[in-house]
Amino acid sequence: MEQILAYFPDLTSSQRAQFEQLEALYTDWNAKINVISRKDIDSLYEKHVLHALAIAKVQAFLRDAHILDVGTGGGFPGIPLAILFPEVQFTLVDVIGKKIKVVEAVAEALELKNVSAKQQRAAQVPGHFDFVVSRAVTNMSDFATWVNGKFRSKSRHELRNGILYLKGGDLTEELADFPKAKQYDISTFFHEEFFETKKVVYVPF
Repeated sequence: MEQILAYFPDLTSSQRAQFEQLEALYTDWNAKINVISRKDIDSLYEKHVLHALAIAKVQAFLRDAHILDVGTGGGFPGIPLAILFPEVQFTLVDVIGKKIKVVEAVAEALELKNVSAKQQRAAQVPGHFDFVVSRAVTNMSDFATWVNGKFRSKSRHELRNGILYLKGGDLTEELADFPKAKQYDISTFFHEEFFETKKVVYVPF
């Protein structure tokens, strides 16, 4: 939790309380439904919460923006971002029902009114979004196909509407078909060793 406050010192008391609850909530749910690696649960705030919030360092979402989180798993990156941006609407989807059950329970416990969770594939989700976020669910070529046609035509943010994707390693080959893609090294935002090879990949649509 100290890591979150170090990088996001302007959180409200409500946001701090919500972030603080995440550890107990995910520890409890993880004992029932394995949504986070057992070895990672002790590093929840660094490897999951802070990692998710790297997206906010690349693009802060504006009021009334609509964000789609594809392959959210237990709620990452969507849940931490929804806490950080309470006036932004988040739709979290995953094809695995038990993971969506966890997302719904966590969102309800935190009283996150800006989160909607659905057991769906990306192509089935109605509506259009400013950004689609995700954490390394597949290669970029397949992912871009999944979310094609999901973007609002009008952009309001500094970045054009598009994909904000958490991924690590050398992505040169994977992004060869995306000449407009931009990689942001998370190590420029967060100084923990875990983030040395991690990136936020932005692909405009």
